[in-house]
Amino acid sequence: MRHVAIVGSGPAGYYTAETLQKADDVAVDVIDRLPVPYGLIRTGVAPDHQSIKAVSRRYEGVALTDNVRFVGHVSVGSDVTIDELVGLYDAVVLATGAPNDRPLDIPGADLDGVIGSAAFVGWYNGHPDFADLDPPLGAPGVAVIGNGNVALDVARILAKTPAEFAGSDIVTHARAALAESAVRHIHILGRRGPHQIAMTPKELGELGHLKRASPRVDPADLPPEGDDALLEPGMRKSVTHLRQFAANPVAKPVTIDFDFFAMPVAIEGDGRVQRVIVERTTLDADLRSHGTGETYAVDAGLVVSCIGYQTPPIPGVPYEHGRGRFASDEGRILPGLYAVGWARRGPSGTIGTNKPDGARIGEMVLADIGRGAGKAGRPGLDALLASRGIAPVTFRDWRRIEEAEVAAALDGHPREKFTSIEAMLGAIGR
Repeated sequence: MRHVAIVGSGPAGYYTAETLQKADDVAVDVIDRLPVPYGLIRTGVAPDHQSIKAVSRRYEGVALTDNVRFVGHVSVGSDVTIDELVGLYDAVVLATGAPNDRPLDIPGADLDGVIGSAAFVGWYNGHPDFADLDPPLGAPGVAVIGNGNVALDVARILAKTPAEFAGSDIVTHARAALAESAVRHIHILGRRGPHQIAMTPKELGELGHLKRASPRVDPADLPPEGDDALLEPGMRKSVTHLRQFAANPVAKPVTIDFDFFAMPVAIEGDGRVQRVIVERTTLDADLRSHGTGETYAVDAGLVVSCIGYQTPPIPGVPYEHGRGRFASDEGRILPGLYAVGWARRGPSGTIGTNKPDGARIGEMVLADIGRGAGKAGRPGLDALLASRGIAPVTFRDWRRIEEAEVAAALDGHPREKFTSIEAMLGAIGR
């Protein structure tokens, strides 16, 4: 029997497991520090995008095969080390994603009320690490820094009415706080222009259908319409949405302003954020942004930084600090140790991008390990954890947690996600 451990149960981890489980004589353990699987599908994808979250059913099909096992509530680094896993398994694949925010490196970024998108998204998605975040929603202004889909998600969630969350799995504490929110003016700040956004048409189009919020674009920020012909089709559709927002401003109680050519240079406030100082930019021939020296202020009681993510380092694992990912040669880190997904390539691409990545790394692992080295694998891990008094959460346990969440759902929501590890374990009698 050949043994492979995958650290991380998100899309990259399960797509890798999907390839491995098709091979003969392979046992795969998918290890996660949380008692629940699916990573960013559960706690990163917007709660009102249930169709995207449905991909977890594919991962469930993989998890229920005889040679794949979920090993939840086991922390790699404290409960078991990387070196121990490499000693037990023929291959160890790091599929830890990029759950940490890239730091916002401007003066005032440490003020209260400045929050990274991983934390803010984790808050409204019920991630146990961020359930107690309590973001300040008592001021009318919010600045969202970034020009990608995460920035759109944050703006949309802030702008929705309580009724618009029907059918989502947004958690109760976030739903209640947003219902009492005083937010009325949301600014999405981006250093470059409409032709350089990383926003997809579907997500942009959703802003045009919000009940109480209106997206606004300054027509002066848009390039000549003929220039759109040079864009790839998806980007052209996105820019078409921006042109429609500019041409048809609608008066609604909440505004979502796209501030293009706008580079945050400082955050100010007396102990907590009150405003963002923004410098206007221009683009050079290589489409890099440069400050013009002209500044203005955006009033904000909350700043959400959506400027990207990075993979947290693991002691003893080579790491590229400049890129926020593990150092690897196309996925090979060290003998017997691999990386896949965002942990390998950095935070780029969509959930679907991880499918070919997982398949490629899975095939690489199978080729590298050959017939296996007769390592202890799954029985060895079980014995090691038992010796330390650690009882992993199984996939059957997860199904019980899920059933309890569905049973607790209220008001047309598909589930009421548990937001603490204690509650998750309580659902299985621990």
